[in-house]
Order: sequence, then structure tokens, then C-alpha cells
Amino acid sequence: MLGPIGFAAPWVLTALVALPVLWVILRAMPPAPRQVAFPGVALLRGLVDRVPIARRTPWWLLLLRLAAVAAMILAFAGPSWKPVVASGQTGPLLVILDAGWSAAPDWPARLTRAESALSDAAAEGRPAALLLADGRAAGALAFAPADRLLAGLRAAQPVPWETTLPKDPAAILADAPQGRLATLWISDGLDHPDRAAWLSALTDRGAVTVVPPARAVRALSLHAGDTPSLTLASTDDGAPAILAIGPDPQGVERELARLAPGDAAAAAGIATRPVAIDLPPELRNRITRFQVEGEAHAGAVVLADDRVKRRKVGLVGDADRQAEGQELLSQLHYLRQALAPTTDLVEGGLGDVLDSAPDVIVLADQVDLAETGDLTAWVQDGGLLIRFAGPRMAAYDGLQDEPLIPVALRQGGRDIGGALSWGDPRAILPFAADGVFAGLTPPDDVAIRAQLMAQPAPDLAEKTLASLSDNTPLVTRARTGQGQVVLFHVTANAEWSNLPISGLFVQMLDRLVQTARVSPAQAQADGRDQPFWTPETVLDGFGRAAPAEGMAPVPAADLALGPAPERPAGIYAAGDRRVALNAGGPLALAHWPGATVEAVGRTGGRDLTGLLLALTALILAADALGSAMIARGGRVAAAVLLALLIQPAPSAKAQDPSPELARAANEVALAYVVTGDDRIDEASRQGLRGLSMVLAQRTSVEPGEPVAIDLDADDLSVLTFLYWPITDTQAPPSPQAYVRLNHFMRSGGMILFDTRDGDVTGVGGPDMSGALQALASPLEIPPLSPVPEDHVLTRSFYLLADFPGRWQGNPVWLEAPPAGAEAAEGMPFRQLNDGVSPVVIGGNSWAEAWAVDDNGFPAYPIGRGWEGEQQREMAFRFGVNLLMYVLTGNYKSDQVHVPALLDRMRVEETLGP
Repeated sequence: MLGPIGFAAPWVLTALVALPVLWVILRAMPPAPRQVAFPGVALLRGLVDRVPIARRTPWWLLLLRLAAVAAMILAFAGPSWKPVVASGQTGPLLVILDAGWSAAPDWPARLTRAESALSDAAAEGRPAALLLADGRAAGALAFAPADRLLAGLRAAQPVPWETTLPKDPAAILADAPQGRLATLWISDGLDHPDRAAWLSALTDRGAVTVVPPARAVRALSLHAGDTPSLTLASTDDGAPAILAIGPDPQGVERELARLAPGDAAAAAGIATRPVAIDLPPELRNRITRFQVEGEAHAGAVVLADDRVKRRKVGLVGDADRQAEGQELLSQLHYLRQALAPTTDLVEGGLGDVLDSAPDVIVLADQVDLAETGDLTAWVQDGGLLIRFAGPRMAAYDGLQDEPLIPVALRQGGRDIGGALSWGDPRAILPFAADGVFAGLTPPDDVAIRAQLMAQPAPDLAEKTLASLSDNTPLVTRARTGQGQVVLFHVTANAEWSNLPISGLFVQMLDRLVQTARVSPAQAQADGRDQPFWTPETVLDGFGRAAPAEGMAPVPAADLALGPAPERPAGIYAAGDRRVALNAGGPLALAHWPGATVEAVGRTGGRDLTGLLLALTALILAADALGSAMIARGGRVAAAVLLALLIQPAPSAKAQDPSPELARAANEVALAYVVTGDDRIDEASRQGLRGLSMVLAQRTSVEPGEPVAIDLDADDLSVLTFLYWPITDTQAPPSPQAYVRLNHFMRSGGMILFDTRDGDVTGVGGPDMSGALQALASPLEIPPLSPVPEDHVLTRSFYLLADFPGRWQGNPVWLEAPPAGAEAAEGMPFRQLNDGVSPVVIGGNSWAEAWAVDDNGFPAYPIGRGWEGEQQREMAFRFGVNLLMYVLTGNYKSDQVHVPALLDRMRVEETLGP
């Protein structure tokens, strides 16, 4: 070792002692000239040698040559930066590899470290054993030659549950050979059950070396309280965004929203941040998973289940009056309007509603029901019952004995806003900051004219969720078994108050519905016993979802224990209910008393041989340049050598076009930019293939198969049209490629930029998307404007008012007319490139709308039914118009303005010259 540098063959370094001797030898050669007196030399006095020859090698040139020799000697010695020093132990080796979801972020580096240790043990002839801490180890470990373990190690994968060690270390190590046991523990950095017991047992048997993780660990978990939220726990201070992922209206799974974590609360080295699911109900109900941005493991994924999705709500009340105009008198009407957008409603009698296994039941002024016993059992098993008062409840004689009422009530209603009452209608007090309605603001115009009064009681304040301005309860709640009963002390229609016709009524019901069945233990009973849950979708250790195949149902009691080998993280179903078993949760850092912890990121050293050989080549090149400078004709030689060193590589422009590009020129083939994303590139190929088929069927243009274009290598001069889909991960082209692209646009070519995002970011305008800005900023793009209604693009073949793709209703941008270039007498202004805009920018995902498979059928769905197919037809018509616009230039524009041209010619002929 020489500081942080180690050498595989340190004896080679002894050659460095020869460098001083080499300096003396090179310094003495050539020998100094012998001076001889010659009288004729006097005639040459005063002459200057234009190319003097040095008597000795310059010192700086000698230094360069010695540096090259020294670099070669160091390279041959096998240098390595911060190498792992062999332990020098001769006993058996045990490699423990944490294999839970928290080990997935740097899994390849972990396998490399374990493989290096096993390879070294094999070279030393030491027996070894490999323990994967995935909870599936059974029986005593078998110690064998280390090279036999490499195949099993390379096939290992992280699991979608917590790292799990066997319970009894002594039983697992019963067959360990005699001698001091050396342990290499490749840890995920977290504390796990039985870890301390294993560490104590291993340190008693020998030395323990711990390899900590190279990356921070982050976990996402769901907190299903009255208002569901997420919690982000991490071992560093990072706060990445949380992605809400689900199907869009067209059924394509994509990022629907980004949630920002809140302020961190640090404790014991773990930073915890709350993440509010502050999304509209319509959007939240489409979410299938939440995921930490930039993380690819099961702990960074929270699958969405019934706790964050739509609830099934049963409505029980009097049937709506059939007479027109009397529907607004029904209490069910207002409940239906408030709950229908965010829940699945079931209406009918109480018995029918109970049979549908709802999450919530709403009773509108209902008392003394025959199914009260079944309703009570349903509530105690976890159901949420919401009741509304009314004239029937106020006049009921047995109100004191009515079950499932959160507080004792007085018979008869309280009229506080009628003609024969004292006082004015009451407003609603602000809601408690820690209650279910926290954050909602009662409007000033909401007034309560009548209510059902509660009997005073010591616990009345605890059961009150909302109060009136005189502190009388408006909404009360009580827990019953695992469920809850909520009572609105007013009617569900506008008879006693105007609350049901306010937006606050919708928000209050939404908050209450979200409190239904907030845990797996509560969700397992839905009015019928559900002893088993069947897995539908499971995650692997990297957070990738796959269908559950060949897995046995899981008992409900075991499901509440969290993920394990027999129940991986995923979605489990029981009847109509779905529950997610998520891997993420609270984190705790591990401590390693008695063990040696390696430096973070130390993976076996970095070989410096290649770097030193490259340095040797550079020094020799500098030596050649210096030698040329001092030799005869040195300036010329140096200039030639310098030109060879800095000469740029020949551009793709000078290369012969590939056969595909030659075919594109002959067949007028459409071209697309290769993005590196196989799915996007295949969609581009299928889209241009579909558009080519339509062009061949409907026009005289017969394009060939589409051509894939590599901007860094291919010549663009033979192309006319280039489709460029924009992705966030697309690397920008080289500077030479941008030169070719600018020349392509200046010489009449067109680029169709497609951001494929439905133009949600306003592409083409001042707020162009970040990915498009990054890719297009070096291009000479002219000022842009939306396509005007009378532009030739709207009538080059078909008459169009919109340019839909897979999305529609979004603006399309092209070159704006020059300032002050108004059309005189109906004549269009003249642009460059024969009146054709060099760019068209939009976000309607045209390639997916045009795409056809190998059988000629559409490859991607658009909308629903006939309307979707009509949109696809309009997308094809836009493609035909676009290609006609590209290929014909201002010809179509002149045809549009033929009447104006003829009128001008007649005027000129009449007036004469």
C-alpha cells in the first residue's frame, strides 16, 4: 500500500530506481562536440543558423520521456485505488446478504461485493456458505467450496417484504466447520428482528465485517385515518416527489399527479415527512399506486385499495315523489347529488342495501326499522351509519329507545327560524382543527332554521363534530364496536336548513365517507365472514407488479401481520373488497457493536492500470510533438501534427447514405426519430406505417415503409418529413446533428414535434414543456403561432377545423407570419421553404392514433365506441393534410386564393402597364 493506492505486483516498482541512471545516460547523449581550431571558420562569423541543432536533449523533453517510463512502470505494478485488503484469515467464510425490499436500490453492487468475497475464498481454498436473509432459509447452512455458491448468488433477487433472518442462529450454524468463522454481512443499513441476536452469535465465533448500503433507503407507507395520507421515511434529508399513477380517461396508465412531501421530523437518524393526498375525488379514485420518484423497490410503492378509492354507499329513505317539480322535496335527491360523483350508490330497502355489502349506509329520517338487528351487527363489524333527522324522527314516541343513535335526543324539533319562534336562524361554528371536518370553512350564508336537540350529557362535547353558533350540536358521532354512527341533527333536504344545497354539504359527506373501513382488520368483515383473502396482483422486490399465479389464499388474521414469504406485497381480494398489503413502513437504523464497518461505497477498489496507460500515451504524444518542434523543419512538422490531432471526425453528412435512407429518397418514405424508448419507437413506426397506408389508398402518394432516423449518424438531406416524439428521458443530439437539423429545416424539410401529453403544458407557446425546450433550444425555430382557421393546412386535402390525434381539442403551432405581413386583397404572404412551415408542434400523440399492427388493425384505443373511431378518422385526415402541405408547398395555398389571383390579373389587364 502507498497511501490509498495498493499494488498487485509491488516488486515492479523497484524499476523506478533506474530513472536517475536513465536521466544521466540520456543527458550525456549525444556526446559534447570536440572543439578544433580552424582558421577558415573566421569567414563564417556573423552568419545565423536559421535551424539550429541542439547540442544536448532539452531537459523538458528528457523529463517527458522519464515521466512516460515511470507511468508505464506504475501501470505494470497493478495499481488500485483504495483496494480491499485481504483479511488474512484461513477459516470458513459466511456471507450474509440482506435480501428484503430495502436491499433492492443497489442490488447489483451487493451481488458484486458478495461474488468478490466468494471468489477470493475459492482462490484461498476456504469453505463458504451463503445466507440470503429473505425469510425462506430452513435447516442448517451447508458449507461448501466457495465457487459452488456463485451460481445461486447470481440468481438471487430481492423480495417484496422486510429482510428476515432465521430465528435460531445456533441451529443455522450447526454444521459450520471448525475454526474462527469470518463473516461478511452485506447489510441494507436497517434494523430487523433477530439482527442483534445474529450479530452477537457471529462476533462470538469470529470477525464480522459489515458492508453498509451505498444509497439512502426510502420507504412510503399509507396512514388510513379519517383522512388517508402517506408517510415518507428516509435515512437522508432527501424529499423526492410522490407520483400518483393510474389510468387516464383513455385507459393508459400514466402519472396523474405529483404530491410534495411536507416538513421533516427527524428522530434517531430517520427523517419522516407527511404527504397529504390532496386530490379531487374523481382523480384519486383512478389512482392504482403511489411511488417515490426515482426509487425502484417495493418499499417505495403504496398500492391503492378500498381505503383510498370509491366507497359503496347505500341510501335508505322514502322514494322520490313522481310529480314533476316535487323531486326537490325528497331528502334522497340531495344525498344522491352529493354522493354520486365520488361513490357507488345502492338504493332500496334496508335489507336489500345490507345484502350489497356497502361501506356506508345513509338513513334519511328513518326510525323503527324491521332490520335494526342486522344493521346493528353490520355497524359493530366496521360499517359507517350516517343518519339524518326529520319530522318523522322528531315525532317518534320511542325516540329515547331508538338504537344506533350517537347521543340521547329530545322528542320534538327545535324551530329557531319560523314565524312563531324566537330568534334568527343559526350559523355554523368553525370546525375543530383536529376533527374530521378540519380545514373546511362554513359559508356565512348557511343557516339552520330547525334541528333535533341533544340531551345534555358529560360526553356530549366529545361526540360533537360540528356545532351551531349557540353551541348546540349539529353533527354528532359515536363508536359502536368497530364501526361508527353519525347523526346530522337536520334534514337531508332544504326543509330545516339550506345546508344540503351548499357546497359544504358535499365536502362534509365526502370526509365522513372516507372514514369508513380504515384498516385491513376492519375491512375483512363486510356483513359476511371473509376468513381468506385471495392474492390478485403481487409486487417483486423492485416494485414491479405481476399477476398472482399459483398462490394460496391468505387467512385474514395473517394478512394484518404484513408482507412475508407466503404473502408478498400486493392486492388481495375477498368478495367485492380489495385490500393492499404494502411493504413500506417505519425505518430504524442498525448499529453494529463489535463488528468492523467498511467505508460507504467501498466495493473492492478501482483499477488504475488503464488510466496510467492512457497517461503514458498522452506523454509520448507530447514527446513526439516536442521532438518535431526542435527538429529541422520543426514548425511545419508541428503544424502538421497539430492538425492531425485536432482534426474533427468526418461528419455523417459526408458519408454515403445508408440503404434505408436511399430507399426513403426513392419511395418518399416517412421518417421518425429514434428516442431510445422501445415502446415509443414502435408506436412511431406503427403510426407512420398506418399513415403511409392511408396515403397510398386515398392519394397519389405511395410511401414505402417508415425509416428510423438516428440523428447523430444519419443524413437528413434525402428526407422531406420527420416525426419527432418527445420523451423526458431522451438524450439531446450531438452538435453536428443540430447542424444537420437546421440545414434540413432551411432546405424545405418539416419536423413534426409531438410531446404526446395532450398539450397539458402548453407546448409551442411561451410555456413550452421542459423536455421539448431542452431538445429544441439549439434549433433555428421561427416564431410560432396557433394554426389560423384559414391556413392552407386546414384545406390542403380535407376541410378540417381541428387536428386530433389520440388526444383532441389542443392547439397546434407552426411558423407565425412575419410582423406586418397581412394578406393583401386575399393574397397570402410568402414564407421561406415555398410557404411551408419548417416545424409543427403539438401534443395530440398522432403516431398512436395512426398506429396499426401487422394485420392492419388499430394498435391503440381511442375514446369509446363510434366517437373514438370518428376521432381516429379525423387524425388520419390531419396526417393526409399535413403530408399534402409538406409535399406541395405553396401550390395548395395558391389554389385556395385562385379567385383573388384572377381578380388581380383582370385589374392589371384593364389598367394596362
